[in-house]
Amino acid sequence: MLEALTAPVICILALGSGLIAGAFFAFSSFVMGALGRLPAAQGIAAMQSINLVVINPVFLGVFVGTALLGFAVAVYALFQLSLPGMGQALAGSLLYVIGCFGVTIFGNVPLNDALARLDPLSADAGSLWTRYQKAWVKWNHLRTAASLAASAMFIWALRSL
Repeated sequence: MLEALTAPVICILALGSGLIAGAFFAFSSFVMGALGRLPAAQGIAAMQSINLVVINPVFLGVFVGTALLGFAVAVYALFQLSLPGMGQALAGSLLYVIGCFGVTIFGNVPLNDALARLDPLSADAGSLWTRYQKAWVKWNHLRTAASLAASAMFIWALRSL
């Protein structure tokens, strides 16, 4: 029975991780650059607003749902490595769960929490905003690459089934 679900579940993982990779890619390639061109107070206020709005059922459903499903597939794949595509499914799951979800929780979220406490009009807001952007984008590049690589591994796993 589980084997019959393998292809649809891996397809969902490929789509979910690809969708998240695209969202993160947008931030790495132009959103943060655009926010960085604004005066610090405006950039900070805009990012604070983004960080509030992103907490919604649609984004979190895809982001967290892909992580939970990826974790389940990783456990399944560990015990089914002899089956075609399971090595790639395991790799994709680990890339997403650790490289995307884990990096978000331990890299980007703490930065966002610190930014949420920052008064955009404070005297040191400009220097803190510059440091925030550099650190946040570094972590974002990593999770973008991890989620894109996860999507590629899931596609490879599908091809191997």
